[in-house]
Amino acid sequence: MKSLLLIGSTGSIGTQTLDVVRHASGAFRVLGLGARSSWELLIDQVREFLPPFVGLVDEAAADRIRPLLPPGTTLFHGPDAMERMARELDYETCMHGVVGAAGVRPSIAVLERGRTLALANKESLVVAGELLMKLAREGGGEIIPVDSEHSAIHQCLRGERIDRVRRILLTASGGPFRNKSAAELREVTPAEALRHPNWEMGPRITVGSATLMNKALEVIEVHHLFGLGRDRIQVVIHPQSIVHSMVEFIDGSVIAQMGPPDMRLPIHYALFAPDRAPTAWTGFDFELFKRLDFESPDLERFPALELGFRCVEEGSDSGSVLNAADEVTVQAFLDGRIAFPDIHRINRAVLEKRPGLDSTALELLTADARARDLARDEIAALARA
Repeated sequence: MKSLLLIGSTGSIGTQTLDVVRHASGAFRVLGLGARSSWELLIDQVREFLPPFVGLVDEAAADRIRPLLPPGTTLFHGPDAMERMARELDYETCMHGVVGAAGVRPSIAVLERGRTLALANKESLVVAGELLMKLAREGGGEIIPVDSEHSAIHQCLRGERIDRVRRILLTASGGPFRNKSAAELREVTPAEALRHPNWEMGPRITVGSATLMNKALEVIEVHHLFGLGRDRIQVVIHPQSIVHSMVEFIDGSVIAQMGPPDMRLPIHYALFAPDRAPTAWTGFDFELFKRLDFESPDLERFPALELGFRCVEEGSDSGSVLNAADEVTVQAFLDGRIAFPDIHRINRAVLEKRPGLDSTALELLTADARARDLARDEIAALARA
């Protein structure tokens, strides 16, 4: 029975991870569950899975859940609750489903412990990819990607040498606005942006799919995870979300990983890797697989994608800056304070104004904070115009 720490347990990745655990016939012991503030859902999870350790970032939520916990349960609470759980508990695998740059420190903690990091928090690699890969190499830990695209690449590369790869073909659904004109994009609403055609995800990732910023960040992840430059990474629009990504080798062979748009499948793979375990979930289906379309992304309508390639080239704190700016601008869009195209304009402006710092953990987080301030200044200037 593998011991599992699950942080971000009440979010989309967390709830689907627990669904995988339910179907895994006693393969996992849930050692700890951690969340930001959703104490009502968390206490339901605690009652079902009986973890000896529980964490909540929000102090008020921790006060609410404390008297409801089973006797003997240890509660971690406060801003560093997830990081402390990652540093102090005796787990084998940490499933990391925290959203945002707040997930960077727990990722560092897992890898410094030499444990397996099943990583769905894309910001960790975007913000601190160079540092995390170094920690994994030197500390004996391992990063197993959970994003469907990076999981697909990981699976396609099993047993292969990276110097035999010609290019990675990173697929993108194109989001809900794939066929809208530039003029139409100026009028889209937050409600429209949150209606993804294939996936059920959190709001920040769903809006990122609509702008293609999510794919820009995934380009940075591919660069760090697999050590490839921008010339060996290509984004391909694939509206059906059946081919999760492809690897083209130097002999012209192309290997694709395919499956329904169900996040439980890459979660299951990450939890059992390097082994595979049986499930009853759908694999090949004639109706789902009957049509597979591919097209090039339109960078004029969706210019955010180029920012990801720019960060691959510039390195340093560029990924941290871009991610921080996007977190701020997406929230401003969802709050109705900026228009959809303003997300990219502000993100690009912040990236161009960054001072440029080294890749130490402290300076990366400093760059994150500065970028948020710059993005807020740009939003305020736009409101005054």
